[in-house]
Amino acid sequence: MCTNMPKNIQEERLRWVRMVESETRLKDVIKIFPYSGRTLKRWLKEYRDNGEKGLIPKSTRPKTNPKESQIQLKEKVINLRKKTKLCALKLKWRLAKEGVIIHERTIGKILKNEGLVRKYRVKKIKYKYIKAERKPGELLEIDVKYVPGSIAGQRYFQYTAIDTASRWRHLEVYDEQTSFHSVLFLTKVIELFKYKIHAIKTDNGSIFTNYYLGTNKRSDVLVKTLHGLDTFCVENNIIHYLIDPGKPAQNGTVERSHREDQEKFYEKHKFRSVADLQNKLRVWNEYYNNLEHCGLNGKTPNEMLELQVTNVCT
Repeated sequence: MCTNMPKNIQEERLRWVRMVESETRLKDVIKIFPYSGRTLKRWLKEYRDNGEKGLIPKSTRPKTNPKESQIQLKEKVINLRKKTKLCALKLKWRLAKEGVIIHERTIGKILKNEGLVRKYRVKKIKYKYIKAERKPGELLEIDVKYVPGSIAGQRYFQYTAIDTASRWRHLEVYDEQTSFHSVLFLTKVIELFKYKIHAIKTDNGSIFTNYYLGTNKRSDVLVKTLHGLDTFCVENNIIHYLIDPGKPAQNGTVERSHREDQEKFYEKHKFRSVADLQNKLRVWNEYYNNLEHCGLNGKTPNEMLELQVTNVCT
């Protein structure tokens, strides 16, 4: 009794083909062949044309898919991704405004096949965060970002204020970062923002607070000096929150905004002068305030503000 069993599909096919090649009549082999005669004839033809390699199983996956997205649509998604660097969900919303309806998972597959998806590390622990529902003006996060490099030998600083409810924000550039400029910036934000600002949140830098200065922490100092920004907030009935030392994630909305500035603005532009920087920054900020946000379910910051105005009026 033969004990040499075929190790794979190729050897199994080769065994039947060799029976025919060893001067055994084809019709006699077909009588004991477990499959159809057409299958054996096809194996025989592949063997004679390509040798043993022709008997390696080939994929039965169809070459085309009737539900596959059109090439024009794929090119539109790819070009829009390269131009704007938006995620699949934001691309879906952007295309929907142009009359193109496509699911975000389909867009994700197109981007993945083209190698346009960022490789994220695998998160071992998943946290469930409870999102606090806020109204516009209830809390604004304020922070300062260094403008990369120098312009005409001068360093500049970008002040950023962002509303945590609507993601609306305002940017200003100054040649210094001081408590005076902090008050000046907040005054400008109050003039531009459509709602009453109830509270702001900042880090513990000396331009925002003097709570951690040595003179104020000493126990023998009875009279504490009030910071200029705190004085301004008291006069305008604004609460000033401070994040915990060394916890920038507590100011996460404005920190995420700064990453967008770095990746999509500063790394793509060069500035001839301060006026050029201010003009381009104003255009970029207008673009940001009219950009769809995942946290807003496809709405833009300006649309969220208008929506709140409509709800109040009705």
